Amino acid sequence: MHLGQILDSLAQAPVGPGALTQWEFVLRLFIAAILGSLIGIERERLAWAAGLRTHMLVSVGSCLVMIVSAFGFADILGGQNIVLDPSRIAAQVVSGIGFVGAGCILLRGEIVRGLTTAASLWTVAAIGLAVGGGLYIGATAATLIVLIILAGVKPLEEWLQHRNEVHQLDIFAAPRALSYDVVRDTLGYRSTRMVSFVSVPSEDGASDQIQIRLHRMPAADLREVVRLLAAVPDVRSVTSV
Repeated sequence: MHLGQILDSLAQAPVGPGALTQWEFVLRLFIAAILGSLIGIERERLAWAAGLRTHMLVSVGSCLVMIVSAFGFADILGGQNIVLDPSRIAAQVVSGIGFVGAGCILLRGEIVRGLTTAASLWTVAAIGLAVGGGLYIGATAATLIVLIILAGVKPLEEWLQHRNEVHQLDIFAAPRALSYDVVRDTLGYRSTRMVSFVSVPSEDGASDQIQIRLHRMPAADLREVVRLLAAVPDVRSVTSV
């Protein structure tokens, strides 16, 4: 018997109580790699450290863990007093992938970056587990939903973040020309967006430097606020930061 025939007979041999062949296991690994790559490409597009290869490896590794957990101990199940939980090893992926995801999370100033990529890695691990368990439709549907969330929902997220952005105005005015009450009366209903008002006199007492922070202010309203404050007598400059 040739080596190729021996390998083919081994590949076709059923493994485990589900009578799956080795080729079916290989197919599951390839499907996991493909589904993981689709999400990895989206992350690679944004130049994140966890990109194409990382997502593929997480998906394939999770799939393999699921296969080993479900079928890897089938030959000893017939022993006396041996009871195995086929989900025990696979369950460790859910907590273990957190270490990889933590490496994607960065703190830049006051902004935390990488949470979405960490969540995508965690989801890719779940997709790999699903493929390893033979849940192809569920894994494919999850991949499509994740792609919609990552690519399709991003414009909505950016719009919401822009609306919730805090704007800062730096104002130079004559001493005591622009008090909190004057600003409130000048802005009218827009003054409800004001979250802080700080006025500091200059060292020579010739002017006041005022800092105003506005929360959830649309761009059109912000321009109107700048125009209104600039029109106040003795206000020398209004700058939006």
